[in-house]
This record gives sequence, C-alpha cells and structure tokens, in this order.
Amino acid sequence: MPKSKLVKRKERKPTEFRFGIGEWYGTPLVSLTSGERRRFADLQFLPKSERPEIACPFQVDAACKKAGGVCSLRLYRRQAETGEVRPVTGERGQPRTLCPSRFEEGQEVYHWVAETVLGCRGPLILNEIGFLESPPTADAAAAPSDVGRIDKVLVVPNSHPLSWCALEAQAVYFQGRAMGNDFAAIREHAGDSVPFPKAVRRPDYRSSGPKRLMPQLQIKVPSLRRWGKKMAVVVDHSFFAALGRMRTASHISNCDVAWFVVRYEESGGQFRLVPDAVKFTTLEDSVEGLTAGVPVSLETFEKRILAKLKRLSGPRQVASD
Repeated sequence: MPKSKLVKRKERKPTEFRFGIGEWYGTPLVSLTSGERRRFADLQFLPKSERPEIACPFQVDAACKKAGGVCSLRLYRRQAETGEVRPVTGERGQPRTLCPSRFEEGQEVYHWVAETVLGCRGPLILNEIGFLESPPTADAAAAPSDVGRIDKVLVVPNSHPLSWCALEAQAVYFQGRAMGNDFAAIREHAGDSVPFPKAVRRPDYRSSGPKRLMPQLQIKVPSLRRWGKKMAVVVDHSFFAALGRMRTASHISNCDVAWFVVRYEESGGQFRLVPDAVKFTTLEDSVEGLTAGVPVSLETFEKRILAKLKRLSGPRQVASD
C-alpha cells in the first residue's frame, strides 16, 4: 500500500496594521488622486527654498508650516489574502492629530472653549502672550526677556474687568521611522490604490503627554490658579483615551484644568472635528492622569535587572542572592 504523502500547508501571511498619513495638507490621503499624492510627495524632495507655499485649510489666511504637510496619522490594514490596503474604521481608525493647527478648523474649538469657560461665543484670540521672564541679572540695563509663553489666550471682547482664559492645544508626536519613507514609496507607487505605509510607527503618547504637556501645566497652572483663571487643554479623542483615569470635578468652578476632547467624523471624503466631551479636573488629578503608570513589584523589577545584565554579559553567569 503506497505511503500517503504529507501535504505541507502554506502558511498565510498575517494581516498587517500600520500607521500612515491620515490627512495631507488638509485632505485625507484616501481622497487624493494618485496624481495629487505624487505631487505632494515630489514637493518633499525639493530644496526648502524652492517649495511652494500651500494654504492651511484650518487656519485663517496662513500657509502650512508643518514639515511634510501631514496633519494627522491614520491606521491602515493590509489584507493578508488579497494585499488590499484600507483604512481601519471605528475607534481604532480615528485620526491621530499631528499638527496643533489642525484643531483650528473653523475656529469652532475656540468658540466652544470660550462659551464653556467664559460664557462668550465669540472670543478674541490672542497668540503667544509672554508668561515667564528671565530672572534679574547684574546688568541693570538688560531688560528681562520672555522665557515662556501661553500659546493662546481667549478674551471676552470689551470686558471690564478683563475676562479671559488660557488655552493649550496638544497634538501627538510619533515614534518610528520618518515620514520620508512613505513619501518615497508614494512617488514610486503604480496605480490608483493607496500604498501601504512603508515604515513602522505609532503615536507616542508618553512623549506628548508626560514629557511635553505635563511640564507646561505644572509651570503655568499654579500661577493661573492664584489669579483665579482657568487653563483649557484641547486634545483629540485618541489622545485622551491614552491617558490614565482622572478624578473629575462636577463644576467648572472647582477645576484648574478643563479638558476639551474632540473627535473626527468622516463625511463626503473629508474629516470634520466635532466636540466629544469636556472634563473638569484639578492640576493634581491631571498630572496623575498624564503619568498613567503603576509601579511594578520589587521582585518583578529585579528580575528585569537580572535579565538585562544577562543579555549584557553574554555567556557569563550573572550571580544573584
């Protein structure tokens, strides 16, 4: 009787997920034609002095200043069986804001913040007001210089006494290979389909939150609190979801920091920012949420020390008690 042959099954490639360009110069990547995508990619390889200005669709009469012109990241999926590339939908598919100017769409965020904090729908919007000055020096003739500024100040028009609040808008940095890898891939991509992101990257909420935003709050909020003023912080839904749980206050009068959380809605091939939630917190509770870490046990930590020592020492034995 002939021996049965063992049929070796071909292993399927796993479905891949990667973050790539969400919006490029204000338009979702998937809504751009292949020609428009290649034109934007070509711009990135020109000397800076030769790159034409492209208007930012979210700011008033301003050109895009974001290197590469990428407004947001988006998660893409490459189907294992077919190789088809599509953006992920649902909560995981929410764009991650890379450029703080993205929050300025129609100035609706400013109206929302001013109405909530100041009871005014149409605030005056001031940029970069000096907040910290350099300490006095031995040179009496030297004037103090600004060493820290509040990014935005919203003011109630014609208010006496002056009624205002401070505002910080925090986008996310990303960790991984630079966008230049994707720009090059888009230039070379044939056909009208969306190319799968060339490099592995992810939103870096640890750098954006505890390392960047938290020091800003710790420096500015104590003085604002003494003055009886509020700090508004604008972040997107995915950023806020990445933070630790914060205790919240029931009323704005009991808060130091008001978190204004926005989300993206897709319609007609475009994304639109919409209000999602407002959270009132103290500075201390905001810092706790930004830290978002639980210490491991001593035993676990020391095991990690020994594992790293073993890797560093190679074949040599690491002794432990």
